[in-house]
Amino acid sequence: GEPIDAVVLPRLNLADFIREHLKLTGTHVGCEHGVCGACTVRVDGEIVRSCLMLTVQAQGASVETIEGLSDSGEIADLQAAFRERNALQCGYCTP
Repeated sequence: GEPIDAVVLPRLNLADFIREHLKLTGTHVGCEHGVCGACTVRVDGEIVRSCLMLTVQAQGASVETIEGLSDSGEIADLQAAFRERNALQCGYCTP
């Protein structure tokens, strides 16, 4: 990852900031109620639903998206298991 410095509206949720401002589209907005998990990210190592978190709450925190996990190889085994079992869907919720 890299440090991000941005001025945002106080009401902007983290999911929208990640998608619209950082152009990282692996974080999806599904239910907008924190139920579906499509917006899941890690904030300081804790799993959070980014649709329920304001961007300003992430100030000074380490935020990891699915792109970061994929680039690091951390989920390579999971991705391989999906491929090997032909468990791919539309790609919306498949890591």
